[in-house]
Amino acid sequence: MRCARLRETTRGFDPLAERVGRGTGPIAFPARGSGRPGRQPHDGSLDIASFRQAVLDWFDAHGRHFPFRGTTNPYLVLVSETLLQQTQISRGGPAWVTFTGQFPTVESLAAASPATVLRAWRGLGYNRRAINLHRTARIVVDELGGVFPRDVAGLERLPGIGPYTARAVASIAYGIPAGAVDTNVRRMLGRVLAGDPAGLKPRILQSAADDLVDPDRPDDWTHALMDIGSTLCRPVRPLCAGCPVESMCRFRAGKDGAAGKGRAAREGRAKPSTASARPARAAGRDFRLTTRWLRGRILDRLREAPGQAWTTFAEPIGDHDGAAVRVSLRAMERDGLLELDGDLPTDPRARLPLG
Repeated sequence: MRCARLRETTRGFDPLAERVGRGTGPIAFPARGSGRPGRQPHDGSLDIASFRQAVLDWFDAHGRHFPFRGTTNPYLVLVSETLLQQTQISRGGPAWVTFTGQFPTVESLAAASPATVLRAWRGLGYNRRAINLHRTARIVVDELGGVFPRDVAGLERLPGIGPYTARAVASIAYGIPAGAVDTNVRRMLGRVLAGDPAGLKPRILQSAADDLVDPDRPDDWTHALMDIGSTLCRPVRPLCAGCPVESMCRFRAGKDGAAGKGRAAREGRAKPSTASARPARAAGRDFRLTTRWLRGRILDRLREAPGQAWTTFAEPIGDHDGAAVRVSLRAMERDGLLELDGDLPTDPRARLPLG
């Protein structure tokens, strides 16, 4: 199939009508911050075939190796993507091996109690991920005959699966050309297509990401963009010289000009994105004073309790008084992270959920 080219236009931009990469017409690049078509840095086009080849050639030579790469089992792919949502990839690989060793199939996870799953999730944080993964397993086994949906829309209907995770599973497990856009991919494609990580509206960026996927290797494509975005196209001081699409990138072209250098310097000093700013804000505050710390200590106590035993919370935890402990217990019950023994008396009792 002959690939279409991405070209600048002066007409209205409609990402649903102006599809690329599948032979149905051109797509326009918006100018930075305008949401409207803008001037291109080179010849006004991006050769999709060359772009795909450059990305995949780089991946074949430099792609990272992790235990979860290579499988097309949708359950195992979902576990890896769920783990990596809030866990560093260096920890995600070993955690995936351990978790899937205990729950090797969706049926084994569905058969486990939530308490068992939460104990297996210890140390990974953001424990609602474990609960949602368990709920998904039970839906797949009890309602879908043990078969995961094969389309993005069906995957998104499962607990805890959003647009990125659904597209990642669809592309890696089923070979569907769906563009999985996380923070790294958003930054990379924003720079290539608009010269700015925030230069494209989410709807436009998602449309372009879907269209750029290599139709023959959507699984490798998903991994490749992730690797380039996280190792080369970094938030600050990107390693443009090593990027396989450097010659096609509007951000790189801007850096080579005087105005671009000023913009690049400003970006290097700019306030970090929302996702990267959270740890910086937390660093200025004693983590032990946060609700997240308190919830973690509550779960640690419940995990240490034997079997179905109840744990009594009669004392303050750290600097959190009894009232704060009771508020967190009630919130964690709503999140499915624990069970409470009746109402909340002065000395409430809780345990990990059994059903």
